[in-house]
Amino acid sequence: MDTINGGISFWYAQEGIPVPREPLPGDATADVCIVGGGYTGLWTAYYLKKAVPFLNIVVLEARFCGYGASGRNGGWLYNGIAGRARYARRHGHEAAVRLQQAMNDTVAEVVRVAADEDIDADIHQGGVLEVAYNPAQLARLKDFHTVELAFGEKDRELYGARETAERVRLHGAVGSSWTPHGARIQPAKLVKSLAAKVESLGVRIHENTPVTEIRAKHAVTPYGTVRAPYVLRCTEGFTASLKSHRRTWLPMNSSMLVTEPLPASLWAELGWENRETLGDMAHAYMYAQRTADDRIALGGRGVPYRFGSRTDTDGRTDEATLRGLREILTRLFPQLAGARVTHTWSGVLGVPRDWCATVTLDRSTGLGWAGGYVGSGVATANLAARTLRDLIQQDSGQSGPTDLTTLPWVNHKVRTWEPEPLRWLGVHTLYAAYRHADRQEATAHTPTTPRLATLADRISGRR
Repeated sequence: MDTINGGISFWYAQEGIPVPREPLPGDATADVCIVGGGYTGLWTAYYLKKAVPFLNIVVLEARFCGYGASGRNGGWLYNGIAGRARYARRHGHEAAVRLQQAMNDTVAEVVRVAADEDIDADIHQGGVLEVAYNPAQLARLKDFHTVELAFGEKDRELYGARETAERVRLHGAVGSSWTPHGARIQPAKLVKSLAAKVESLGVRIHENTPVTEIRAKHAVTPYGTVRAPYVLRCTEGFTASLKSHRRTWLPMNSSMLVTEPLPASLWAELGWENRETLGDMAHAYMYAQRTADDRIALGGRGVPYRFGSRTDTDGRTDEATLRGLREILTRLFPQLAGARVTHTWSGVLGVPRDWCATVTLDRSTGLGWAGGYVGSGVATANLAARTLRDLIQQDSGQSGPTDLTTLPWVNHKVRTWEPEPLRWLGVHTLYAAYRHADRQEATAHTPTTPRLATLADRISGRR
């Protein structure tokens, strides 16, 4: 059987595309209008409705809930947040420690809510294992581990080659760092269940309703305009499709493959009994999970960016990207050279110019937004949603500042991306540099990160 290419994602091949909800029937009013039916929008609707049950909340989704990154991601519910080092420089170390602690707590919060609301999303809390494969990666891993400890992760553990192999037998692994603040999920199951839950609470969800423009107290669609005191933009990687937002966040592509279910005899060779989510210290990094039905789902960068901030439609992946992902898979697990890849797909994630995730409410206009998660949105979206809830309650006089509204990522401002063709040239040049640096490290056998990669980090805004 040939590999299924696109079709949104493997997660939806398992679950099936949901039955579509009705589009917006015409002009409407609401207390809160949420644009985007992914994790950020749905979690925000959930927490707002739980806090203030009488609120009239409308969610507008261009396709169907979970069509974007929420239904295509690698299934990593983990405690990473984009921009922490920059927030530490701007707001002080302790402020960034509070942000990290909030992310640690967020992993537990999602697991708790899923249990309380009977949401079956194949959640397994095995933590996150970040692995190094050469001396330069090992040096970065040790630095990374030390930094994580400094930001309050006292339960993080550092392993050598033997201890790493006791968790997962990865070819060539020389060390790893593990945190308990992570879990594997089935992304489509989570987003479908969450949409059903918020609908049962009384939230109106209109699908196949693309929002073309957001302005103060208005969300404009081809079917009518929703007027609301608060309009929240929760569009992440699809933000560039909105009027005046072409350069707000860059829609970066990430691609994945998933293998056929692997037999017990092969898992006996590979280990991975605790089903940790798996990453590495490469500059063009990979991420992976062992699925509930014993496949390996693995992702990484292919074509990093499409000219003009274009996004795909059904997640189709080019052959060169698929070959690259296969090479990573068999480099890590040589035993899988003959294993069949059943699905491959791609999607976009939102990247701000300074690589800092943020959540904002403009009190003068009632406009709010959250995103720019740079690939760590499965958990960060939940923290953003709870923060938007608190910001709205604070603005409406129902509460004062909370621990969440005083975190350093709140109301962060960042400049826009460069116009084309500079944007396209810059991103493709940077990822060419990262791949070149990874090849150098694989052959040089020195503990020094190539200067090219360090320069690329500085130019891109990642550091």
